[in-house]
Amino acid sequence: MAGIRVRLATMDMTGLIVGGVALLAATGYGLVHRRRAGRVRVVTATADPVHPVLAELGVPRGEVTLLQFSSAFCAPCRTTRVICADVARTTPGVAHVEVDAEQRLDAVRALDIWKTPTVLIVDADGRIAGRAQGAPTRAEVLAAVAPLLPAALTEEKA
Repeated sequence: MAGIRVRLATMDMTGLIVGGVALLAATGYGLVHRRRAGRVRVVTATADPVHPVLAELGVPRGEVTLLQFSSAFCAPCRTTRVICADVARTTPGVAHVEVDAEQRLDAVRALDIWKTPTVLIVDADGRIAGRAQGAPTRAEVLAAVAPLLPAALTEEKA
């Protein structure tokens, strides 16, 4: 009888330890995900920087473009749409193009889009210069776009 009690106590302790480790892992993942969501990260240039699918999606040459991938039932996509459209409307030389990810799975695969919203910042030469997964803030979008604009436009704004 004493052996059964020891075995049950060991099983209870194992369950607590496994539960604690799972809780710590989930908390760590959540903190990292929350920190990275919506942040614009710089994309390094490749040997062939201009992706052919960008022109098919309507990305204009000669302007910095906020290329947004959205889906129909995505609440953060609506917020991102408003922010990107506002930046494009108020900043000369910036365009906003929104793509329905469900309708353009070929582009989603080609551009390595894993979640919506994802915003690609495309420079005036058609190179992807930045990427934000999740809803970025207006300040983050402006900070990502500013270095890509011609000096005359950024001085005009100041």
